[in-house]
Amino acid sequence: MYSPEKIRNIAIIAHIDHGKTTLLDALLKQSNLFRENELVRERMMDSYDQEQERGITIFAKHTSVYFDDFKINIIDTPGHADFSGEVERILGMVDSVLLLVDAQEGPMPQTRFVLSKSLKMGLKPIVVLNKIDRPHANPDRVLDLTFDLFSELGATDEQLDFRYCYASGLSGFAMHHLNDIHKDMRPLFELITFAVHQPSGKLENPFLMHVSTIMYDEYVGRQACGKILEGFVKKGQQVVHIDENGVESKCAVVRLEGWLGLEKVEMEEAGVGDIVILSGIPTVTIGDTLCDPKNIVRLPRIKLDEPTVSVDITVNNSPFVGRSGKHVTMNKIRDRLEHEKRANISLRIEDDGGDQDKITVSGRGELHLSVLIEAMRRQGYEFSVSKPRVIIKEIDGVKSEPIERVRIEIPQEYSGIVIEELSRRKGEMQLLDTNENNITSIEFLIPTRGLMGYRNEFLTATRGLGILTSVFENFAPWRGPIPGRTRGVLISINAGKTSGYACFNLQDRGVLFVGPSDEVYEGMVVGENSRDNDLIVNVTKGKQLTNVRASGTDENIILIPARRFTLEQAIDYIQDDELIEVTPDAIRMRKRFLTENERKRSTPKAV
Repeated sequence: MYSPEKIRNIAIIAHIDHGKTTLLDALLKQSNLFRENELVRERMMDSYDQEQERGITIFAKHTSVYFDDFKINIIDTPGHADFSGEVERILGMVDSVLLLVDAQEGPMPQTRFVLSKSLKMGLKPIVVLNKIDRPHANPDRVLDLTFDLFSELGATDEQLDFRYCYASGLSGFAMHHLNDIHKDMRPLFELITFAVHQPSGKLENPFLMHVSTIMYDEYVGRQACGKILEGFVKKGQQVVHIDENGVESKCAVVRLEGWLGLEKVEMEEAGVGDIVILSGIPTVTIGDTLCDPKNIVRLPRIKLDEPTVSVDITVNNSPFVGRSGKHVTMNKIRDRLEHEKRANISLRIEDDGGDQDKITVSGRGELHLSVLIEAMRRQGYEFSVSKPRVIIKEIDGVKSEPIERVRIEIPQEYSGIVIEELSRRKGEMQLLDTNENNITSIEFLIPTRGLMGYRNEFLTATRGLGILTSVFENFAPWRGPIPGRTRGVLISINAGKTSGYACFNLQDRGVLFVGPSDEVYEGMVVGENSRDNDLIVNVTKGKQLTNVRASGTDENIILIPARRFTLEQAIDYIQDDELIEVTPDAIRMRKRFLTENERKRSTPKAV
């Protein structure tokens, strides 16, 4: 058991892609955790398969490293705004944060969000100006901007007097001053042990712990993770669990775990300042208190920000149901979502008793929801997903909706078209600035509804040269109707395999989502119309053949490649009367099957 004086607890926070996980790689490699000949992959903390593929951190991860005679517990946090629930939960476990800022880009929207959370909790951040070896890095300017951000967010005098250093996670060095030698990460380790204060609390006091995160194990059930605030705990010890209603129950600690490098390790005992996982408390949840039976103390609840977007998940009732999925019934889908509910507190999963065929899942954004949908798809589940809708709240009798702060960086020539479109979607411009390289930075406050479906359009409008990031700002009064997708879709009139001849003839009508020999069914969305109405088409029609041969009657057809949608793009694209069919081997879009009366009212023109 480590003495509290020799323990340091920190979290790494930053905007997405500012180098948190890469910097942590360098810290792990230089803390002598691995053998010299051991093969270590990049971004080793991103252990979840979707994290490795997407190149982003989705779940907060814990690790422990040793420097001199200190034990440093480090938590790597997600940088994307949709996973901010992960950041909020773990800030209570640490005594300081490393705020990473890109030495070229400077503070970004998510930097503002995570910094404001840590400042409100009274933490004193250490600023790390990362990617210092990039060609256009301007650390002096970025340091000034970071100080301005601290001041703008209401930092105290003590917080404004923050420590800082320069680093390159990719090259594996840190330095106190710009003209220091590029050697290793030791300057950052020294800064952590010097500037981060030791955990408060004493070993001789009765045991006390606040549950900050929840894990789930198939063998021991729910597990409580948090920092020990007072005293120590041993395996087999009796503790009192106090839930959100103040109900007290006695439990025994059946397993006690901590971290060593990337691995979980079983421990016999742990004391003040240690971040541990306790098993044996079956109904534990975030914000609960665990304490000594002889000294009952109830700690305040941890308040999580509410979800802003929801989707309905229903069974897949398309003609292709069951072709690739193993789990297609509502009972299987419901069991899987109940399992998710036990461990993932930032998602809200509601099973409406009145509607047995629908489960509503709410999260912090489309990416947050799509990670769950993608995970289920890979596990063999097959289901349908509705268009996302924002969660409306009534605040002081006023209908209110979520507003996002959007930051955009684009070449100057595309700024006009972006400003025009975001204004059409009820956005309010907050900032417009063009630098010496003709890169325009724009900041908007826009309803979440207005941002839905715009990301694909933005990439097209800026020829892929634009960067768009958003972060939840607040709930504000409803801003009225917002125009949706400006183009209709092409809908298949029958089932069968598509033909190259039909695809070629339909290319003039719009953009196709299917290629030759793809299987389609009646009601499936097979393309985007070039006009604003929906169009029923026959994409399986073959060329009429005769037994008369004539030279020159056949021509070589050239097909434009079909547009293939990722899950997030499909979620962004569909409208209220459409669904996404999610299966292990395909993502399809289709029209919702309508009643006979609805069908008569909404039948589009046929071709």
